[in-house]
Amino acid sequence: MIDKLLITPFQKFVKIESFSGILLFTATLIAIIWANSPLSHLYESLWQYKIGINSATFTLSKPLLLWINDGLMAVFFFLIGLEIKRELLIGELNTLRKASFPFFAALGGIIVPVALFFLLNDNRSTSNAWGVPMATDIAFSLAILNLLGKRIPIGLKIFLTAFAIVDDLVAVSVIAIFYSGDIQWILLAYAAIPFAFLVFLSVKRIYFPYFVFMIGVLIWFLFLKAGIHPTVAGVLMALTIPIRQKIDVKTYSDKLLGIANDIDKSCNNTPILSNHQIEQIDNLEDWTQKVQSPLQHLEHKLHNWVAYFIMPVFALANAGISFSGEMNLETPLVINITLCLIIGKSIGISLMSFIGIKLKLSELPQGVNKLQILGISFLAGLGFTMAIFIANLAFVSKPEFIDSAKIGILIGSFVAGLIGYLILRFTKSSDSTQTEE
Repeated sequence: MIDKLLITPFQKFVKIESFSGILLFTATLIAIIWANSPLSHLYESLWQYKIGINSATFTLSKPLLLWINDGLMAVFFFLIGLEIKRELLIGELNTLRKASFPFFAALGGIIVPVALFFLLNDNRSTSNAWGVPMATDIAFSLAILNLLGKRIPIGLKIFLTAFAIVDDLVAVSVIAIFYSGDIQWILLAYAAIPFAFLVFLSVKRIYFPYFVFMIGVLIWFLFLKAGIHPTVAGVLMALTIPIRQKIDVKTYSDKLLGIANDIDKSCNNTPILSNHQIEQIDNLEDWTQKVQSPLQHLEHKLHNWVAYFIMPVFALANAGISFSGEMNLETPLVINITLCLIIGKSIGISLMSFIGIKLKLSELPQGVNKLQILGISFLAGLGFTMAIFIANLAFVSKPEFIDSAKIGILIGSFVAGLIGYLILRFTKSSDSTQTEE
Protein backbone atom coordinates (compact mmCIF):
# COMPACT_ATOMS: atom_id res chain seq x y z
CA MET A 1 0.00 0.00 0.00
CA ILE A 2 1.28 3.46 -0.88
CA ASP A 3 2.30 5.48 2.17
CA LYS A 4 -0.48 7.91 3.12
CA LEU A 5 2.13 10.53 3.98
CA LEU A 6 3.20 10.47 0.35
CA ILE A 7 -0.28 10.23 -1.11
CA THR A 8 -1.75 13.24 0.69
CA PRO A 9 0.57 15.89 -0.86
CA PHE A 10 0.25 14.15 -4.21
CA GLN A 11 -3.54 14.25 -4.00
CA LYS A 12 -3.32 18.00 -3.38
CA PHE A 13 -1.08 18.28 -6.44
CA VAL A 14 -3.64 16.34 -8.52
CA LYS A 15 -6.47 18.62 -7.39
CA ILE A 16 -4.50 21.75 -8.29
CA GLU A 17 -3.57 20.36 -11.71
CA SER A 18 -7.12 19.15 -12.32
CA PHE A 19 -8.66 22.55 -11.68
CA SER A 20 -5.87 24.11 -13.74
CA GLY A 21 -6.98 21.86 -16.61
CA ILE A 22 -10.51 23.21 -16.32
CA LEU A 23 -9.17 26.79 -16.39
CA LEU A 24 -7.02 25.93 -19.42
CA PHE A 25 -10.05 24.58 -21.25
CA THR A 26 -12.10 27.66 -20.34
CA ALA A 27 -9.33 30.06 -21.40
CA THR A 28 -8.91 28.17 -24.69
CA LEU A 29 -12.64 28.36 -25.40
CA ILE A 30 -12.73 32.09 -24.59
CA ALA A 31 -9.71 32.73 -26.84
CA ILE A 32 -11.28 30.90 -29.82
CA ILE A 33 -14.66 32.60 -29.38
CA TRP A 34 -13.04 36.02 -28.93
CA ALA A 35 -10.76 35.59 -31.97
CA ASN A 36 -13.81 34.77 -34.13
CA SER A 37 -16.16 37.41 -32.74
CA PRO A 38 -16.83 40.98 -33.92
CA LEU A 39 -14.26 42.02 -31.28
CA SER A 40 -11.48 39.97 -32.84
CA HIS A 41 -9.50 43.11 -33.64
CA LEU A 42 -9.27 43.80 -29.90
CA TYR A 43 -7.91 40.31 -29.32
CA GLU A 44 -5.16 40.80 -31.87
CA SER A 45 -4.28 44.36 -30.81
CA LEU A 46 -4.17 43.42 -27.11
CA TRP A 47 -1.49 40.76 -27.50
CA GLN A 48 0.50 42.85 -30.01
CA TYR A 49 0.55 45.90 -27.75
CA LYS A 50 4.19 46.75 -27.03
CA ILE A 51 5.42 47.15 -23.46
CA GLY A 52 8.96 47.80 -22.32
CA ILE A 53 11.76 50.24 -21.69
CA ASN A 54 13.05 52.56 -24.38
CA SER A 55 15.94 54.91 -23.66
CA ALA A 56 19.03 56.25 -25.41
CA THR A 57 21.25 53.56 -23.89
CA PHE A 58 18.89 50.64 -23.26
CA THR A 59 15.94 49.12 -25.10
CA LEU A 60 13.79 46.17 -24.08
CA SER A 61 10.39 46.39 -25.73
CA LYS A 62 8.19 43.45 -26.67
CA PRO A 63 4.56 42.77 -27.58
CA LEU A 64 2.48 41.58 -24.63
CA LEU A 65 2.30 38.13 -26.28
CA LEU A 66 6.09 37.76 -26.11
CA TRP A 67 6.22 38.99 -22.51
CA ILE A 68 3.88 36.10 -21.74
CA ASN A 69 5.71 33.52 -23.85
CA ASP A 70 9.23 34.62 -22.90
CA GLY A 71 8.62 36.08 -19.44
CA LEU A 72 5.71 34.43 -17.65
CA MET A 73 6.54 31.08 -19.24
CA ALA A 74 10.05 31.34 -17.78
CA VAL A 75 8.34 31.05 -14.38
CA PHE A 76 6.42 28.02 -15.71
CA PHE A 77 9.69 26.43 -16.79
CA PHE A 78 11.29 27.36 -13.47
CA LEU A 79 8.56 25.35 -11.73
CA ILE A 80 9.16 22.46 -14.14
CA GLY A 81 12.85 22.64 -13.23
CA LEU A 82 12.00 22.46 -9.52
CA GLU A 83 9.77 19.43 -10.14
CA ILE A 84 12.44 17.70 -12.22
CA LYS A 85 15.10 18.25 -9.55
CA ARG A 86 12.79 17.00 -6.79
CA GLU A 87 11.76 13.91 -8.74
CA LEU A 88 15.38 13.06 -9.59
CA LEU A 89 16.63 13.48 -6.02
CA ILE A 90 13.81 12.27 -3.76
CA GLY A 91 10.78 11.50 -5.96
CA GLU A 92 9.55 8.92 -8.44
CA LEU A 93 12.73 9.09 -10.53
CA ASN A 94 15.35 8.89 -7.78
CA THR A 95 16.15 5.20 -8.27
CA LEU A 96 16.56 3.05 -11.37
CA ARG A 97 13.70 0.79 -10.28
CA LYS A 98 11.29 3.69 -9.80
CA ALA A 99 12.37 5.51 -12.96
CA SER A 100 12.50 2.56 -15.36
CA PHE A 101 8.78 2.27 -16.16
CA PRO A 102 8.02 6.00 -16.69
CA PHE A 103 11.36 6.30 -18.51
CA PHE A 104 10.42 3.60 -21.03
CA ALA A 105 6.98 5.20 -21.46
CA ALA A 106 8.47 8.67 -21.99
CA LEU A 107 11.06 7.32 -24.43
CA GLY A 108 8.34 5.79 -26.58
CA GLY A 109 6.20 8.92 -26.27
CA ILE A 110 9.07 10.97 -27.67
CA ILE A 111 10.68 8.78 -30.34
CA VAL A 112 7.57 7.41 -32.07
CA PRO A 113 5.68 10.74 -32.53
CA VAL A 114 8.84 12.42 -33.86
CA ALA A 115 9.56 9.51 -36.21
CA LEU A 116 5.93 9.51 -37.40
CA PHE A 117 6.09 13.27 -38.01
CA PHE A 118 9.12 12.94 -40.28
CA LEU A 119 7.52 9.95 -42.03
CA LEU A 120 4.35 11.90 -42.84
CA ASN A 121 5.92 15.29 -43.50
CA ASP A 122 6.65 16.05 -47.17
CA ASN A 123 7.04 19.82 -46.89
CA ARG A 124 10.48 21.09 -45.90
CA SER A 125 8.95 24.37 -44.78
CA THR A 126 7.05 22.63 -41.97
CA SER A 127 9.74 20.13 -40.94
CA ASN A 128 10.82 22.30 -38.01
CA ALA A 129 7.63 21.37 -36.16
CA TRP A 130 8.89 17.86 -35.36
CA GLY A 131 9.18 18.74 -31.65
CA VAL A 132 5.52 19.76 -31.32
CA PRO A 133 3.99 16.33 -30.50
CA MET A 134 6.59 15.32 -27.88
CA ALA A 135 5.32 16.65 -24.55
CA THR A 136 2.25 15.87 -22.43
CA ASP A 137 0.08 18.52 -20.78
CA ILE A 138 -0.09 17.26 -17.19
CA ALA A 139 -2.86 19.70 -16.15
CA PHE A 140 -5.31 18.59 -18.86
CA SER A 141 -4.42 14.91 -18.40
CA LEU A 142 -4.89 14.92 -14.63
CA ALA A 143 -8.13 16.89 -15.02
CA ILE A 144 -9.54 14.04 -17.14
CA LEU A 145 -8.25 11.42 -14.70
CA ASN A 146 -9.93 13.31 -11.88
CA LEU A 147 -13.28 13.07 -13.72
CA LEU A 148 -12.97 9.29 -13.47
CA GLY A 149 -12.73 9.40 -9.67
CA LYS A 150 -12.20 6.09 -7.88
CA ARG A 151 -11.87 4.12 -11.10
CA ILE A 152 -8.30 5.38 -11.34
CA PRO A 153 -5.65 3.92 -8.98
CA ILE A 154 -3.29 6.44 -7.41
CA GLY A 155 -0.36 4.51 -8.94
CA LEU A 156 -1.63 5.41 -12.41
CA LYS A 157 -1.68 9.12 -11.57
CA ILE A 158 1.84 8.92 -10.16
CA PHE A 159 2.97 7.10 -13.31
CA LEU A 160 1.43 9.78 -15.55
CA THR A 161 3.09 12.55 -13.55
CA ALA A 162 6.48 10.79 -13.57
CA PHE A 163 6.65 10.21 -17.32
CA ALA A 164 5.32 13.72 -17.99
CA ILE A 165 8.27 15.04 -15.96
CA VAL A 166 10.67 13.03 -18.17
CA ASP A 167 8.83 14.40 -21.24
CA ASP A 168 9.29 17.93 -19.95
CA LEU A 169 13.00 17.34 -19.30
CA VAL A 170 13.48 16.23 -22.91
CA ALA A 171 11.30 19.07 -24.24
CA VAL A 172 13.38 21.65 -22.37
CA SER A 173 16.58 20.13 -23.81
CA VAL A 174 15.10 20.19 -27.31
CA ILE A 175 14.09 23.86 -26.92
CA ALA A 176 17.60 24.77 -25.74
CA ILE A 177 19.38 22.88 -28.52
CA PHE A 178 17.09 23.04 -31.55
CA TYR A 179 14.74 25.99 -31.06
CA SER A 180 17.11 28.76 -30.08
CA GLY A 181 18.34 31.44 -32.48
CA ASP A 182 21.83 32.46 -33.53
CA ILE A 183 23.80 32.15 -30.31
CA GLN A 184 25.89 35.07 -29.04
CA TRP A 185 28.51 33.05 -27.19
CA ILE A 186 30.04 36.01 -25.37
CA LEU A 187 26.69 36.86 -23.73
CA LEU A 188 26.21 33.20 -22.86
CA ALA A 189 29.64 33.24 -21.21
CA TYR A 190 28.59 36.31 -19.20
CA ALA A 191 25.45 34.44 -18.08
CA ALA A 192 27.57 31.46 -16.99
CA ILE A 193 29.41 33.58 -14.39
CA PRO A 194 26.43 34.44 -12.12
CA PHE A 195 24.98 30.97 -12.74
CA ALA A 196 28.23 29.33 -11.54
CA PHE A 197 28.14 31.57 -8.46
CA LEU A 198 24.60 30.40 -7.65
CA VAL A 199 25.68 26.78 -8.07
CA PHE A 200 28.51 27.45 -5.60
CA LEU A 201 26.06 28.94 -3.09
CA SER A 202 23.73 25.98 -3.57
CA VAL A 203 26.53 23.50 -2.82
CA LYS A 204 27.32 25.49 0.34
CA ARG A 205 23.58 25.51 1.22
CA ILE A 206 23.52 29.30 1.18
CA TYR A 207 20.23 30.68 -0.06
CA PHE A 208 18.95 34.27 -0.19
CA PRO A 209 15.63 34.39 -2.09
CA TYR A 210 15.76 38.03 -3.22
CA PHE A 211 19.39 37.75 -4.31
CA VAL A 212 18.58 34.60 -6.31
CA PHE A 213 15.63 36.41 -7.91
CA MET A 214 17.78 39.37 -9.02
CA ILE A 215 20.46 37.06 -10.42
CA GLY A 216 17.72 35.06 -12.15
CA VAL A 217 16.41 38.17 -13.91
CA LEU A 218 19.96 38.99 -15.06
CA ILE A 219 20.50 35.45 -16.42
CA TRP A 220 17.07 35.54 -18.13
CA PHE A 221 17.99 38.81 -19.85
CA LEU A 222 21.42 37.53 -20.96
CA PHE A 223 19.83 34.34 -22.36
CA LEU A 224 17.26 36.45 -24.22
CA LYS A 225 19.96 38.60 -25.82
CA ALA A 226 22.27 35.61 -26.41
CA GLY A 227 19.74 33.80 -28.63
CA ILE A 228 18.98 30.94 -26.22
CA HIS A 229 15.27 30.88 -25.43
CA PRO A 230 14.97 32.60 -22.02
CA THR A 231 12.65 29.93 -20.60
CA VAL A 232 15.68 27.63 -20.51
CA ALA A 233 17.16 30.04 -17.96
CA GLY A 234 14.15 29.27 -15.76
CA VAL A 235 15.01 25.55 -15.70
CA LEU A 236 18.70 26.19 -15.04
CA MET A 237 17.84 28.57 -12.19
CA ALA A 238 15.69 25.87 -10.60
CA LEU A 239 18.69 23.53 -10.48
CA THR A 240 20.52 26.01 -8.22
CA ILE A 241 17.79 26.00 -5.54
CA PRO A 242 18.88 23.88 -2.53
CA ILE A 243 16.62 20.98 -1.63
CA ARG A 244 18.07 20.23 1.82
CA GLN A 245 16.83 21.86 5.01
CA LYS A 246 19.21 23.73 7.31
CA ILE A 247 17.85 21.81 10.32
CA ASP A 248 15.97 18.53 10.64
CA VAL A 249 12.35 18.17 11.74
CA LYS A 250 13.31 16.76 15.17
CA THR A 251 15.38 19.84 15.99
CA TYR A 252 12.57 22.08 14.79
CA SER A 253 10.02 20.18 16.87
CA ASP A 254 12.15 20.57 20.01
CA LYS A 255 12.61 24.30 19.37
CA LEU A 256 8.89 24.67 18.66
CA LEU A 257 7.96 23.07 21.99
CA GLY A 258 10.46 25.22 23.84
CA ILE A 259 9.18 28.45 22.26
CA ALA A 260 5.55 27.45 22.86
CA ASN A 261 6.24 26.74 26.55
CA ASP A 262 8.15 30.00 26.91
CA ILE A 263 5.28 31.99 25.36
CA ASP A 264 2.77 30.16 27.56
CA LYS A 265 4.73 30.95 30.73
CA SER A 266 4.98 34.62 29.82
CA CYS A 267 1.25 35.01 29.20
CA ASN A 268 -0.37 38.12 30.66
CA ASN A 269 -3.81 39.65 30.56
CA THR A 270 -2.89 42.55 28.28
CA PRO A 271 -4.43 42.67 24.78
CA ILE A 272 -1.00 42.99 23.15
CA LEU A 273 2.12 40.85 23.13
CA SER A 274 5.06 41.57 25.39
CA ASN A 275 8.49 42.31 23.91
CA HIS A 276 9.66 38.88 25.02
CA GLN A 277 6.71 37.17 23.27
CA ILE A 278 7.41 39.13 20.07
CA GLU A 279 11.04 37.98 20.23
CA GLN A 280 9.94 34.37 20.65
CA ILE A 281 7.58 34.64 17.66
CA ASP A 282 10.46 36.07 15.61
CA ASN A 283 12.56 33.09 16.72
CA LEU A 284 9.74 30.77 15.64
CA GLU A 285 9.72 32.36 12.17
CA ASP A 286 13.49 31.95 11.90
CA TRP A 287 13.37 28.27 12.88
CA THR A 288 10.40 27.69 10.54
CA GLN A 289 12.39 29.15 7.65
CA LYS A 290 15.35 26.90 8.50
CA VAL A 291 13.28 23.68 8.56
CA GLN A 292 11.72 24.34 5.15
CA SER A 293 13.39 23.03 2.03
CA PRO A 294 13.96 26.11 -0.21
CA LEU A 295 13.04 24.04 -3.28
CA GLN A 296 9.89 22.60 -1.71
CA HIS A 297 8.85 26.01 -0.36
CA LEU A 298 9.26 27.69 -3.75
CA GLU A 299 7.48 24.87 -5.56
CA HIS A 300 4.57 25.13 -3.14
CA LYS A 301 4.33 28.93 -3.49
CA LEU A 302 4.60 28.97 -7.28
CA HIS A 303 2.32 26.04 -8.08
CA ASN A 304 -0.93 27.94 -7.63
CA TRP A 305 0.36 30.96 -9.56
CA VAL A 306 1.43 28.79 -12.49
CA ALA A 307 -1.65 26.57 -12.47
CA TYR A 308 -4.28 29.24 -11.90
CA PHE A 309 -2.77 32.26 -13.64
CA ILE A 310 0.24 31.73 -15.92
CA MET A 311 -1.03 28.70 -17.86
CA PRO A 312 -4.58 30.06 -18.40
CA VAL A 313 -3.12 33.43 -19.51
CA PHE A 314 -0.81 31.58 -21.92
CA ALA A 315 -3.79 29.67 -23.33
CA LEU A 316 -5.86 32.85 -23.64
CA ALA A 317 -3.04 34.60 -25.54
CA ASN A 318 -2.05 31.70 -27.80
CA ALA A 319 -5.16 29.63 -28.53
CA GLY A 320 -7.13 32.32 -30.35
CA ILE A 321 -7.26 30.95 -33.89
CA SER A 322 -9.36 32.93 -36.35
CA PHE A 323 -11.28 30.63 -38.72
CA SER A 324 -11.89 33.36 -41.28
CA GLY A 325 -12.05 32.98 -45.04
CA GLU A 326 -8.62 34.61 -45.27
CA MET A 327 -7.03 31.81 -43.28
CA ASN A 328 -4.37 29.94 -45.26
CA LEU A 329 -4.55 26.46 -43.81
CA GLU A 330 -1.69 23.97 -44.29
CA THR A 331 -3.85 20.85 -44.20
CA PRO A 332 -1.02 18.25 -44.32
CA LEU A 333 0.57 19.87 -41.24
CA VAL A 334 -2.75 19.80 -39.38
CA ILE A 335 -3.22 16.10 -40.20
CA ASN A 336 0.40 15.26 -39.37
CA ILE A 337 0.35 16.83 -35.90
CA THR A 338 -3.10 15.38 -35.19
CA LEU A 339 -1.99 11.84 -36.05
CA CYS A 340 1.28 12.19 -34.13
CA LEU A 341 -0.57 13.20 -30.96
CA ILE A 342 -3.20 10.46 -31.29
CA ILE A 343 -1.37 7.53 -32.89
CA GLY A 344 2.28 8.39 -32.28
CA LYS A 345 1.86 8.97 -28.55
CA SER A 346 -0.42 6.00 -27.92
CA ILE A 347 1.71 3.49 -29.85
CA GLY A 348 4.99 4.86 -28.54
CA ILE A 349 4.09 4.91 -24.84
CA SER A 350 2.17 1.62 -24.71
CA LEU A 351 4.66 -0.27 -26.92
CA MET A 352 7.77 0.84 -25.01
CA SER A 353 6.04 0.29 -21.66
CA PHE A 354 5.14 -3.29 -22.57
CA ILE A 355 8.62 -3.93 -23.98
CA GLY A 356 10.10 -2.79 -20.67
CA ILE A 357 7.80 -5.19 -18.80
CA LYS A 358 8.51 -8.05 -21.22
CA LEU A 359 12.27 -7.62 -20.81
CA LYS A 360 11.77 -7.45 -17.03
CA LEU A 361 13.48 -4.07 -16.93
CA SER A 362 10.41 -2.48 -15.37
CA GLU A 363 7.10 -3.47 -13.83
CA LEU A 364 3.53 -2.20 -13.71
CA PRO A 365 2.69 0.11 -10.79
CA GLN A 366 0.64 -1.54 -8.07
CA GLY A 367 -3.07 -1.75 -8.90
CA VAL A 368 -2.53 -0.83 -12.58
CA ASN A 369 -3.29 -3.10 -15.54
CA LYS A 370 -2.14 -3.03 -19.16
CA LEU A 371 -5.42 -1.69 -20.54
CA GLN A 372 -5.12 1.31 -18.23
CA ILE A 373 -1.61 1.92 -19.55
CA LEU A 374 -3.11 1.97 -23.05
CA GLY A 375 -5.68 4.51 -21.87
CA ILE A 376 -2.96 6.67 -20.32
CA SER A 377 -0.92 6.45 -23.53
CA PHE A 378 -3.82 8.02 -25.45
CA LEU A 379 -4.33 10.59 -22.70
CA ALA A 380 -0.68 11.59 -23.10
CA GLY A 381 -1.60 12.87 -26.56
CA LEU A 382 -2.94 15.94 -24.78
CA GLY A 383 0.08 18.06 -25.61
CA PHE A 384 -1.61 21.45 -25.35
CA THR A 385 0.59 23.92 -23.40
CA MET A 386 4.06 22.69 -24.30
CA ALA A 387 2.99 21.74 -27.84
CA ILE A 388 1.68 25.25 -28.58
CA PHE A 389 4.79 26.73 -26.99
CA ILE A 390 7.10 24.68 -29.24
CA ALA A 391 4.91 25.46 -32.29
CA ASN A 392 5.46 29.17 -31.66
CA LEU A 393 9.21 28.58 -31.58
CA ALA A 394 9.20 26.27 -34.61
CA PHE A 395 7.51 28.84 -36.84
CA VAL A 396 8.90 32.07 -35.44
CA SER A 397 10.19 32.90 -38.94
CA LYS A 398 7.18 31.34 -40.71
CA PRO A 399 4.12 32.61 -38.82
CA GLU A 400 1.80 31.50 -41.64
CA PHE A 401 2.07 27.93 -40.32
CA ILE A 402 1.37 28.66 -36.65
CA ASP A 403 -2.44 28.55 -36.89
CA SER A 404 -2.28 25.23 -38.78
CA ALA A 405 -0.03 23.77 -36.07
CA LYS A 406 -2.38 25.01 -33.33
CA ILE A 407 -5.42 23.50 -35.06
CA GLY A 408 -3.59 20.17 -35.29
CA ILE A 409 -2.74 20.41 -31.58
CA LEU A 410 -6.32 21.24 -30.60
CA ILE A 411 -7.86 18.45 -32.70
CA GLY A 412 -5.23 15.88 -31.74
CA SER A 413 -5.43 16.75 -28.04
CA PHE A 414 -9.23 16.59 -28.02
CA VAL A 415 -9.47 13.24 -29.83
CA ALA A 416 -6.60 11.66 -27.87
CA GLY A 417 -8.10 12.86 -24.58
CA LEU A 418 -11.55 11.53 -25.51
CA ILE A 419 -10.21 8.08 -26.51
CA GLY A 420 -8.09 7.90 -23.36
CA TYR A 421 -11.08 8.86 -21.21
CA LEU A 422 -13.34 6.21 -22.78
CA ILE A 423 -10.74 3.44 -22.37
CA LEU A 424 -10.15 4.31 -18.72
CA ARG A 425 -13.88 4.83 -18.10
CA PHE A 426 -14.73 1.26 -19.07
CA THR A 427 -11.63 -0.44 -17.65
CA LYS A 428 -11.71 -1.98 -14.19
CA SER A 429 -8.74 -1.43 -11.88
CA SER A 430 -6.62 -4.43 -10.94
CA ASP A 431 -6.78 -3.49 -7.29
CA SER A 432 -9.53 -1.29 -6.00
CA THR A 433 -7.65 -0.63 -2.78
CA GLN A 434 -5.25 1.56 -4.69
CA THR A 435 -7.83 4.08 -5.81
CA GLU A 436 -7.66 7.55 -4.47
CA GLU A 437 -9.89 8.11 -1.51
